Amino acid sequence: MLVRLVAAALIGWTAVELALDWLVCYQKQLPMKTFPCLAKSLPLALGLVLMVKSKAVAQWISDQLDE
Repeated sequence: MLVRLVAAALIGWTAVELALDWLVCYQKQLPMKTFPCLAKSLPLALGLVLMVKSKAVAQWISDQLDE
């Protein structure tokens, strides 16, 4: 459950970050730059991977804490 919460937080954080970046560029009449957009999308990719592999990650964390 906690792994899914962290994954959802990463996805939401990235969505807000990209939306704010788009809004600033739109208001200032500037084009969006590719590299900063890709760099800000890295937590989204991590969140999606965590969401898909949440059961395996939770099991791994549980095993690590048991040792």
